[in-house]
Amino acid sequence: MMLADAVRAETWRLLQNRTALLWSIVFVPVVGLAASIAGNLFIDDKISAVRDRLPSQLRLERGTLDLGQALLEAAGNLANPALLAFLLIGAASVFAGDYRWETWRLITARNSRPNLIMGKAGAVKLMVLAGLLLMLAAAVIGAVAKGLIFGNSFVFHFGAETAQSFGLMFLLAFVRVVQFLLLALLAATVTRSMLAALFVPLVIGVAQAFLAKGAPLLGWRMGDWSTMLLFPGDAYEVLKALIQGGMMAAVLPDGAGWRAVAGLALWSFAPFFMALWWFRRQDLSKE
Repeated sequence: MMLADAVRAETWRLLQNRTALLWSIVFVPVVGLAASIAGNLFIDDKISAVRDRLPSQLRLERGTLDLGQALLEAAGNLANPALLAFLLIGAASVFAGDYRWETWRLITARNSRPNLIMGKAGAVKLMVLAGLLLMLAAAVIGAVAKGLIFGNSFVFHFGAETAQSFGLMFLLAFVRVVQFLLLALLAATVTRSMLAALFVPLVIGVAQAFLAKGAPLLGWRMGDWSTMLLFPGDAYEVLKALIQGGMMAAVLPDGAGWRAVAGLALWSFAPFFMALWWFRRQDLSKE
C-alpha cells in the first residue's frame, strides 16, 4: 500500500511537469513523424518528375504496404539513441528533483526510503511505456502517410508469429530503455545533482559505444561474455537479432542469448540496488 502511494505520488508530480513530459515523450515521436512525412513528400516530388517523362509501359505500378510489418519494424527501432537521450530529461527530473528542491526531509517522514526509490522507478517506467507507445503510434501514422503519398494500397498481416516477435521486441526495448535510465537514478542519488543525472548516463553510453567499436581489436566477439557484460547496448542488439532471426542470428556464438540476458540484467539491477543501498544510508538533513 505504501509503495503504491509512492508510485501514485511520483506519477502525479511527473504529470505536473509538462515541460519535462513534452521533451521526454512527445518531442521525438512528433519530430520523427514530421521528418518522415517531409522526406517522403520530397522523394515523391522527385520521382513524379521523372515518372511523368517515362512512357506508360515503363512506369512502375503502385505497391502494397503491409502495416503489420511496419509495426514490427517500428518495435525493432524503439530503443534508439534519440529516444534514450530525451527520456533521460524526464527521468532526471524524477530522480534528482527532490535534491534540487530540498523536499526529501518532508517526504521521508511519511514513507520508507526503499518505497520512495521504487516509487520513482515505477513512475519512470510508466513514462517509458507512454513514450514507447507514442513512438509506435507515430510509426504507424508515418507508414499510413507514406502509403497515401506514394499511392500504395494497404494490408495488415499480423499473425501469431508476428505478434510474438512484436511482443518480444517491445519488451526488449522497454528493458533496454529502463536499464539506461537507471544509471540516472544512481548518478542522482550519489551526487544529488540533476546535471549529473543527465550527463553521467550519456557519457557512459557514448563511452560504451566507442569501446564496443574497438572490441574486435581485443579479440572480443559479439556475443562473448566480455562484450555482453561490458556493453548493454550490444546485449540488446544480440537479443534483437535472435528475435528477428536471419544471418545476424546465425553467426552468433552458442549461448549468446543467455549471456546477453545476463548482461542486461547486470546493468539493470546493479544501478538500482546500488542507488537503493546508498540512499538508505544517506544523510538527508544536509541538502
